[in-house]
Amino acid sequence: MINLKNVTLRRGTKVLLDQASVTLNPGEKVGLVGRNGAGKSTLFALLNGTLHEDGGDFEMPKAWRMAQVAQNMPETDQAASEFVLEGDTRLAELRARLVQAEASGDGMEMAHVYTDLADAGDHDALPRAEALILGLGFRVDELNQPVNSFSGGWRMRLQLARALMCPSDILLLDEPTNHLDLDALVWLEAWLQRYAGTMIVISHDREFLDAVTDVTLHIEHAKLTRYGGNYSAFEILRAQQMELQQASFAKQQDKIAHLQKFINRFKAQASKAKQAQSRVKALERMEKVAPLLAEAEFTFGFKEPNNLPNPMLAISEASFGYTVDNSPKAILQGVSKSVLAGQRIGILGANGQGKSTLVKTIARTMPLLEGTLTEGKGLNIGYFAQQELDVLHPQDTPLEHMIRLAKELGPNSGEPSREQDLRNYLGTFNFSGDMVKQTVGTMSGGEKARLVLAMIVWQRPNLLLLDEPTNHLDLATREALSMALNEFEGTVMLVSHDRALLRAVCDEFWMVGRGKVEPFDGDLDDYQRYLLDESKRLREEAKNTARDAAMPDSSVTAEAAAAVPATPQESTTTPLKASNASPPAATGLSSAEQRKLDAQKRQQLAAQTRPLKRELEQNEQRMAHIEAEKAQLEQQLSSPLSPAEIAEAGRRLKALSDEVNTLEERWLELTHLLEVAA
Repeated sequence: MINLKNVTLRRGTKVLLDQASVTLNPGEKVGLVGRNGAGKSTLFALLNGTLHEDGGDFEMPKAWRMAQVAQNMPETDQAASEFVLEGDTRLAELRARLVQAEASGDGMEMAHVYTDLADAGDHDALPRAEALILGLGFRVDELNQPVNSFSGGWRMRLQLARALMCPSDILLLDEPTNHLDLDALVWLEAWLQRYAGTMIVISHDREFLDAVTDVTLHIEHAKLTRYGGNYSAFEILRAQQMELQQASFAKQQDKIAHLQKFINRFKAQASKAKQAQSRVKALERMEKVAPLLAEAEFTFGFKEPNNLPNPMLAISEASFGYTVDNSPKAILQGVSKSVLAGQRIGILGANGQGKSTLVKTIARTMPLLEGTLTEGKGLNIGYFAQQELDVLHPQDTPLEHMIRLAKELGPNSGEPSREQDLRNYLGTFNFSGDMVKQTVGTMSGGEKARLVLAMIVWQRPNLLLLDEPTNHLDLATREALSMALNEFEGTVMLVSHDRALLRAVCDEFWMVGRGKVEPFDGDLDDYQRYLLDESKRLREEAKNTARDAAMPDSSVTAEAAAAVPATPQESTTTPLKASNASPPAATGLSSAEQRKLDAQKRQQLAAQTRPLKRELEQNEQRMAHIEAEKAQLEQQLSSPLSPAEIAEAGRRLKALSDEVNTLEERWLELTHLLEVAA
């Protein structure tokens, strides 16, 4: 278990943990929550050995293997699958040992390493790495692309996959959802729910925390408090605790006031001096209950728009995309949509499908390729870019941003534009004192996001275009944004992987994918089910493609291949299902004709399944033969052999194990196909 006892932890002169104590048990899934700057990442540094405690005792089992996401941007020409595969440090170590043993001709060492490699899962390591990469949203054709060919967000996904690839007893995840879209997020939740070790995760996504954690560890006022349950349970328990603390504080204040009144009244009287002195000591000994210092929650609101054009936008036969070497590249085509006053639209779809391109074009930062986009009279857009620096200048201060904005909008904006007014306004967004003159480039992601929100609110928009606005916001600020959007009287178009925000704000959804923008008929729960089904379909499609490429003229005969079901993109019904489908109830056939038709269908089905059954039989015979050979080799290894013979036996055992894994996978596919046909 992990045990902190009266631990003090400092960063510079700031005390982040002050005699904090907590115990975390093996296998627990822990959500680490607290205000930005409370010390969450510093506690991670203590856990991973980067920092050491300044006081108290910290214990964690030395034998525990740790995995965490590296925060540096990977710079390498390695293929993506090879980069992730190297995350399995145990496997990398064993492969290096094997190379050394082969170079030195040490047969005994080679035999040991082959056995260890089998135990470490060497036979399926590459498929496991590829499954992680595909689950996090990459395409099959990107598995072997160089890491450096991907953008920063996708490279951080590879860092996450590399951490998940590492065999571990404890997994540390610091904001793992920041670079994920909703489909990858749903996949990651399912993966983490199956993780067998101890996990500690920092996240500002409440639905993600609810899905993957069963313990919540709260950092507040340099103390650690453990709560049983996920984030929603923590909120309820903490509210109850705060209520009790406030009641205890009020009760104690009454008692202190009573004692102090007695002391003040009688301390000068000789006859009462002893009693007064005893009350002074009682007051000194009293363990003070802290007052309820409720965190000053960040709140803000959007101002009432000056006007509400209806419709806000009219899009007709439009193509959205970008231009490469003066050549247009369309991502979305044939889009015809209207955006009305007061609509709350959530935009769904996987990364790379065109969500940001759609929003950027409406925000006028990208040109429309074809068609028309007609704006309502008086349309005033407030745009939150996914990358804040798309709308911010790193070398400028918040005050300079506001002064420039005031000049651009001019006196017609209706907002005060004196420097002191702008300073006061920034103060309402927690930019106080010297922060108004701090350059944006030195600010945290959360501070940049708050500045963008401040600039948007000041412009008094009637259409909000928000592209992943919560990426760097803490839970309290996300809640403030949700409340502000719900009170906003204009129109909202929101791209976000924060399901709590989407649920709270949006009442309809658009699906962006496969070159189209279409309404999604359902809620977020329906969308999550759709994502899981789509992910399963893509994995099956990739598996079929890989199998066909690997076995162009294998034991799968042309006749058997014809019986393999088509992918959902190719057909809505599979050939095997169609061959076994019951005829319509009212066919107009006589009973004899019906029996003849049924017999023909059974013959057709038998013809289609015969090659599958034949291959299944051959598969089972080969597996039986391999098991017999493996037993013979294992018996040989138990008797005295020369190093060369041991090494040869180890190589043969590994080859047989690999073949068995391939045969077992094919056996499962064949039995599934036969079950579908039955």
